[in-house]
Amino acid sequence: MTIRILIAEDETLLRMAFSTVLEAQPDMAPVGEAANGTEAIRLARELRPDVVLMDVRMPGTDGIEATRQVIRISPQSRVLILTTFDLDEYAFAGLNAGASGFLLKNARPAELLTAIRSVAAGDAVVSPRITRRLLESFRPHIPDGRSADRDERLSRLSAREREVLIQVGCGLSNPEIAAALYLAEATVKSHLGRILQKLELRDRIQAVIFACESRLIRPA
Repeated sequence: MTIRILIAEDETLLRMAFSTVLEAQPDMAPVGEAANGTEAIRLARELRPDVVLMDVRMPGTDGIEATRQVIRISPQSRVLILTTFDLDEYAFAGLNAGASGFLLKNARPAELLTAIRSVAAGDAVVSPRITRRLLESFRPHIPDGRSADRDERLSRLSAREREVLIQVGCGLSNPEIAAALYLAEATVKSHLGRILQKLELRDRIQAVIFACESRLIRPA
């Protein structure tokens, strides 16, 4: 399968650099370029890309609002936020808007390509640090008095899948979960895929939030 990619970046040289890297991959095809958020929204509506590389700071409509609009008009598109700044507010705002990943622009080409393939496959690309900060931010807003057993969706999971979901909810990466539960990393990935499918969740970030809301993990 060829991953169709829309590049939304206001700097011309960066757009050219991204396009050059992507064109060299046999499983990727840049299908459009946007210099601002408004163009990104228009092109997403016309092209329905698999993945959108979305800059945060752009003139006019910024990348956060553009992400929100792209997800609304093209739900099958995955957005990978690109930014120069490793700031939590950008990560949180982008993820809240529906992005599936967050990556710094100074990432190596191999990291960028891996991230694109991951979000195209339905996974989320967010560092464990950001996941844990998201969890810390979200926990105080979880209402008390709910039991995990009250969410009927949890009955769809096996005991092992619940264990994996708890670890995901605590912000652990796949290798960390594998070590904690004495599983192979590939097994953890398979469990997570089934969890997302059974719970009808979009990605890992939604799994973290679900684990909080369903009371599988307790607020600190």
